[in-house]
Amino acid sequence: MKKIMMKLLLEFLKDSKRSDREIARILGVSQPTITRTRERLVKEGVIKEFTVIPDFEKMGYELMAITSFKSKYSKEIAEKAVKWTMSRPNVLFAANITGTVKNGVVISIHKNYSDYSRFIRDIRLEGGNDVKDWETLLITLGGFIPKPLSLKYLAEIEET
Repeated sequence: MKKIMMKLLLEFLKDSKRSDREIARILGVSQPTITRTRERLVKEGVIKEFTVIPDFEKMGYELMAITSFKSKYSKEIAEKAVKWTMSRPNVLFAANITGTVKNGVVISIHKNYSDYSRFIRDIRLEGGNDVKDWETLLITLGGFIPKPLSLKYLAEIEET
């Protein structure tokens, strides 16, 4: 990746709501250069979306769940998993995992424990015999959080 592209990406990780003009001033290049570079980052798929990371607790969510599991694998099961996870807005991330006996993980947020319980029930019902060996780590979003979820930390790693 070109140096200016990486610098721009790092600035977006810190705060993507800033104007092209402001970022151009910070990076010492012209505003049209920033605009063209941003468009290229989007077109090439380096930037997938511009979004915010809200305070989930202020939105009414009490829990974040990181659920790992063991699943059978076939093209049909994978397609079913994609459809299932995409149909649930409270699923923030789902992927295959390695390095453990489990092979899948889902990260989700929930209004309360009852909401989380329904979520797990749905997985068990819809996953049937294809999904087993569940383990969940529940995070209380109103509890002690020494480092909140943010992508800006990645910019700090890259700048060093």
